[in-house]
Parts: sequence; structure tokens; C-alpha cells
Amino acid sequence: MRKFLLGSIVFLGMLTGPAMAADLPVKAPAYETPVAAPIYNWTGFYVGVNGGGGWGRSRSDIIFDPLSSSSTAAPGSASRAIDGALGGLQAGYNLQTSSFLFGLETDIQATGQNSDALSTITQTTLVGCLVPCVPPPPTVTHATLDYAQKLPWFGTLRGRIGVAADHWLVYATGGLAYGEIKTDAVFTVPGGACIAPCTPTPGGSVAGNFSQTKTGWVAGAGVEAALGGGWTGKVEYLHVDFGDIDNTFARITMFPFFGTLRATSRVTDEIVRVGVNYRFGSAVVTKY
Repeated sequence: MRKFLLGSIVFLGMLTGPAMAADLPVKAPAYETPVAAPIYNWTGFYVGVNGGGGWGRSRSDIIFDPLSSSSTAAPGSASRAIDGALGGLQAGYNLQTSSFLFGLETDIQATGQNSDALSTITQTTLVGCLVPCVPPPPTVTHATLDYAQKLPWFGTLRGRIGVAADHWLVYATGGLAYGEIKTDAVFTVPGGACIAPCTPTPGGSVAGNFSQTKTGWVAGAGVEAALGGGWTGKVEYLHVDFGDIDNTFARITMFPFFGTLRATSRVTDEIVRVGVNYRFGSAVVTKY
């Protein structure tokens, strides 16, 4: 009888065990915090270096003002490329708000840009005679002006506004430009003209050297990419306009040119350069 009761208890335990186990609460899986996604942030101060080339133009109008009313001079003109390599330093500050970036940048450049052009100035002089006589035809004399210009250095102070997409930045930029423009000019009058019947004139030349620091404006655009850590690389285009440059020679006294020579130039520059910047501070913020 005792064995029967013990067997019955074991049998009931076998039947009810799975049901009771099914009623036990199941432990929920542990909640895992999602992994933070890092994004690049452009805010901060930076410094860098750059290099590239400039392909500008210098357009000049040459005017000779004769002292005598019996002479007239046709103006000359010249348009030439002023190009060469350039390189320099830049520094600035970026402030990123959401996907928009606002910044200020300054740079200073040394350049090998130069140009040289030859312009012709033509003067017509009336020849008088004592009455009674038939005046001879006017004399026409062609002089030349060798006009060379250089851009040894320039700098800019620009605002920047752009759109950032994580490690990429596309921006527009513009502001103040300033630089030194050097001009070397040689005015040459050919010999051979006659003052009276007939002493040929020897001709000659006069040189002028000018240096001016000019201000103007600059505008352009660029693309910049994060390279790792605080390093970024950029490609940039700038258009620079230095405005008008006026140079006046001392009074010229070479027959038949007696007067003042003036040259007005307009210098513009197209610049393409690449650069590397290092930005101080943390380059990454966390986005959940």
C-alpha cells in the first residue's frame, strides 16, 4: 500500500511538472543602449598652408599728352596675361550650426605672377613754314612702351558660408583683397626724324618704375573634406579684382614727344589652389 501511494505521487508530479513550468514568468532579454553614431563637427580655429596658380589679366590704356597744340597722339592699349605659381598660409574660425557653417578666413600669398606687353603710341605733328609756302605734310612718329607688371604678393580677408554634410563642406567665400603691384616701363622713341633740312634726331628712351599697394575685392567657392583627426583638405577657386592702377611718367622731352605719358591698368586674377588645414579642438560630436 505504501509503495502504491509513493508511485502515485511520483506519477502526479510527472504530469503536473510541465504545466507548472509553463506558468512560471519568463525573464525579458536585457535592453541594450544603441551605439552612438559619430559625426564630424567643423567648429573651431584652424591654420593651414596652400599652393596653386594664378591666371590673371592686366589691361592697360596708354595716353600721351603733348605740350604743343600742333601735336596729337593716338592712345595705345595692351592686354596681357599675368600668370604664375603661388603659395601661402591661411588661418580662420568656423562656427557650425546644424548643417550650416559660418566662418572668417585670412590668408597671405607669395606669387611669381608677371606679364610683359609692348604698346605703340603714335604722334602726328604739324609742320609749319614761313609764308608764302605750301606746308609740308604732317610727320607721323611711332614710339613704343614696354610695360611689364608683377604681383609679388597679395592677401585676403574673407567671410565663408557653407553647408556641411558630415565629413564634407561646400562653401562660398568673399571679401577684401589687397596686394602689391610693381610696374617697370620703358618708353622708346626711334631716331631719324628731322628738325630742319636736315639734322636727324638720335632718338632715345626713358624708364619708369612704380610700386603700389592696392585694395580690391575677392569672391569664390570651394570644397573641403575631413581627412582624419583635426586635418582637412580643400580645393578653392577665387576671383580677385584690384581695380584701376594709374602710373604717370616724369615729363618726356624727346623729339617729337614733348609731354606727359600716363598709363591706366586694371588687374584681375583667377586663382585655383589646394590647401591643408589643421583644426584645433575636438572634431567629432556624438549623435544618437
